[in-house]
Amino acid sequence: MANFDLVILGGGSGGYACALRAAQLGLNVVLIEKDKLGGTCLHRGCIPTKALLHAGEIADNARHAGEFGVKAEFQSMDMVAVNAYKDGVISKLHKGLQGLVKSRNITYVEGSGKLVSRDTVEVNGQRYTGKNVVLATGSYAKTLPGLDVDGKTIVTSDHAMHMTSVPKSVIVLGGGVIGCEFASVWKSFGAEVTIIEALPHLVALEDESSSKQLERAFRKRGINFELGTKFKSAAKNAKGVTVTLEDGKTFDAEIFLVAVGRGPVSNGLGYEEQGIKMDRGYILVDEKCRTNIPGIWAVGDLIPTLQLAHVGFGEGILVAEEIAGLNPRPINYDGVPRVTYSEPEVASVGLTTAAAKAQGFEVVELNYDLAGNGKAQILKTAGSIKLVSQKNGPVLGIHMVGSRVGELLAEAQLIFNWQAEASDVAPLIHAHPTLSEAMGEAHLALAGKPLHAHG
Repeated sequence: MANFDLVILGGGSGGYACALRAAQLGLNVVLIEKDKLGGTCLHRGCIPTKALLHAGEIADNARHAGEFGVKAEFQSMDMVAVNAYKDGVISKLHKGLQGLVKSRNITYVEGSGKLVSRDTVEVNGQRYTGKNVVLATGSYAKTLPGLDVDGKTIVTSDHAMHMTSVPKSVIVLGGGVIGCEFASVWKSFGAEVTIIEALPHLVALEDESSSKQLERAFRKRGINFELGTKFKSAAKNAKGVTVTLEDGKTFDAEIFLVAVGRGPVSNGLGYEEQGIKMDRGYILVDEKCRTNIPGIWAVGDLIPTLQLAHVGFGEGILVAEEIAGLNPRPINYDGVPRVTYSEPEVASVGLTTAAAKAQGFEVVELNYDLAGNGKAQILKTAGSIKLVSQKNGPVLGIHMVGSRVGELLAEAQLIFNWQAEASDVAPLIHAHPTLSEAMGEAHLALAGKPLHAHG
């Protein structure tokens, strides 16, 4: 039996971030991972999907090159080459991450681990005991009862990451982040796309104004969607699949992508046997990611916080620093930046208008149309920046739609997390011409002194 200061089960975003920070702070760490270091984000999520989205952006640029005076034409997608590009990005990052773990003298163990006591994880017949145990076993792509997910006709995002050809038509079940990103990818690749979403809007967790703008943009791109009606059934046939909704409508396509969210990987890993409090498979924790069992912590998609890689990073670092006695500040999840990397992008931080009003704030709103931004005109993108502010108080939320607006979140999260008022941001000079100017212009307008906007 090997003894450590910290035993980490799971080498995804939360687990490896915790390991790196803990080792940096002088703790003796073992990191256990059954698959590949980097987890869902690096191998099946964030990185590969954004590589596919960028390939789609290049395809769209070729289609529209003439609008910019460039003679070019789009011929077809070479999926062998697309996948080679995607896999090359993953491989470089994977090797870099392996090097980091090795350089910090972290003991890395490959294999399926199980919590066998309150301080011990067993893997490959070997037991690793720690003063603290961090559970970071991540999530899986969920499906629905009765669906025959075969990885060919009916697929999850895991399968969609490795398509060897572009389908002529796709139905996407789920209009959240994953569904909208894949819909955007496949439309750019040349497929006919229909999204089925039971809620009234796409990306329904975003501010309603952002959802409506994305819907308008998707209509303009020719992406179809059915909102507000639940899925009933899917039947495979010789040509692909027929999807039926509860209102009787039917849709046919070659491929049916099930993008109904991700669930925690916790079944059969010994968590409940050790008395850890759980809810629907998620481990319940306090504001410092402590479970109800002293010395056991949980981070990332395994706990019911935002399922984002950067949240996992933050939680892993938080736990390492708490164990090391640094008493870090708990994470304010409202202050976490969020992006849907479709075309156009949807990006936000802070409270929506509805959430701010529900919390009792007297709300002031400001919408700045990107039509007034020079760089947006150069890029030929439409969209806006919406500010949600407390009357005579700080900015409570920033909500953006448009190409590349995710890059504006760095400033947006500082504005929200430092509780800045519009008058604090308005005097700051933003480089011209950049999309970031729109952030300054929006705050100028909210402060009562609009420049390139009507007052």
